[in-house]
Amino acid sequence: MGLEISLFDLERQLLAAMYSISSELNSSLNYAESTNNVLKILHNQCKLLCGMLTLLDEERDILMIKSLHNPSQSSPCADKAVFYKVGEGIVGEVLQHGSAIVIRQIGHDSRFADKLALYDYDKPYICVPLRDGSNKVIGALSAQPPMCGDAELSALSRFLEMVANLIAKNVQLAYKVETKEKQLVDERDGLRRKVRNNYSFKNLVGHTKAMRQIFEQIRLVSRWDSTVLLRGESGTGKELVANAIHYNSPRANNPFIKLNCAALPDNLLESELFGHEKGAFTGAVKQRKGRFEMAHNGTIFLDEIGETSPAFQAKLLRVLQEKEFERVGGTSTISVNVRIIAATNRNLEEEVSQGTFREDLYYRLNVMPMYLPPLRERTEDLPELAEHMIKRLGMAQQRELSLTDSAVRAMMAYSWPGNVRELENTLERASVLSESGVIGPDLVSFSQLEAPSQSSIGKAPLPASAHNGAPMVRERVLDEREQVIDALERSGWVKAKAARLLNMTPRQIAYRIQIMDIEMKEL
Repeated sequence: MGLEISLFDLERQLLAAMYSISSELNSSLNYAESTNNVLKILHNQCKLLCGMLTLLDEERDILMIKSLHNPSQSSPCADKAVFYKVGEGIVGEVLQHGSAIVIRQIGHDSRFADKLALYDYDKPYICVPLRDGSNKVIGALSAQPPMCGDAELSALSRFLEMVANLIAKNVQLAYKVETKEKQLVDERDGLRRKVRNNYSFKNLVGHTKAMRQIFEQIRLVSRWDSTVLLRGESGTGKELVANAIHYNSPRANNPFIKLNCAALPDNLLESELFGHEKGAFTGAVKQRKGRFEMAHNGTIFLDEIGETSPAFQAKLLRVLQEKEFERVGGTSTISVNVRIIAATNRNLEEEVSQGTFREDLYYRLNVMPMYLPPLRERTEDLPELAEHMIKRLGMAQQRELSLTDSAVRAMMAYSWPGNVRELENTLERASVLSESGVIGPDLVSFSQLEAPSQSSIGKAPLPASAHNGAPMVRERVLDEREQVIDALERSGWVKAKAARLLNMTPRQIAYRIQIMDIEMKEL
């Protein structure tokens, strides 16, 4: 390109180059890669040599070279970072003043800072600013055109400014996407840390021998991909244990997919687990991934596995054995890498003997069985469990909650047919009824499915609740020593008041305090 090329021919060349440049910038959000290709187009189609993109580093207030097209591969910036300070050289002056600079012959301009030793001192030089949406200068684009007339040089300068505008938009969009991705990654990592913290071993409460064995089993099975079968009554915390196994395993950063097998009939359960193809049945308007496919490289938790029918169990068996399946209505086989955790409250051995649960599936699931004891078999853990739950409830309600000793004793006298889930519901109900945040025995009401066990000593009726005038929910069944302590606590450790609550004389209660070795508290 030189004086012999007309301005018309030059503009035609620039228009064709602009099309190539815009296509390149629209093809990717990786501005570093796109800009390198743009500089190549400037070199090959427009004879704009040694194109260079510099972007502002706001923290250090300098212009860093981000892209440089130098076919000779002898650029010093390949070995070290080259930058321009504000006002330094032509590039720094463009950043400072925000306007394009066109030099007819760079060898005659003292402002030119020859940091790269690439440019021909006898030829022109063009440097134009990059601006963001608020018209702030965020960088500069420069190149060296061939020897040409003023009209051609002016046209090349305008063309380079248009290219700089397109690059600036691409850079700004890339920054926004990068910032958003970083926010999402930070949010994801924060949620992962929160979930891991929620299901860490410190949230598994219990110090009885049975629970210590469970914790040790969780620690051991979490390392490997063995199938786990969680056994135990409803409400014993099987899902909590499944969470703990997954989030303390090498698969913790991958999906944890849950499904309650008792919640769906067989035809819907098959579609839910294996997915379906478009048109597989009425209402299948599009392809849908199943839970197994969603759990790829992670863990799937199949709750209430004992509620499934033998017909569905046969379909499930292949997935557990081969880790492959077909979607409903599909023909292609899908392979998955999934860790299986199943749970049931049924007696599977009895189900197998009766023919309602497949024997081969039982052996496939029963690789690593874990038996979760009911709460009535580990009542020693109840005070610690209750305290843990009360703290969580207090955080949710944003206030201080506490349990009295008599409330804990009342709960320990109950058999808890609903296990830990019933305990959690009981404490939440009591916390809602407590205005002061102190939960006493008068606020602890049990379910009507099973009453507290009868004591050989007898029953001590409690007065109506002092909260909102609500009547007492039920009589507490305590042994005689506990009755006396409970009455003393409710009366503020005043013997005469406690005696009236127990229909005794002050002398009688004093005698019982002495022979039962009850330590009186000073309030």
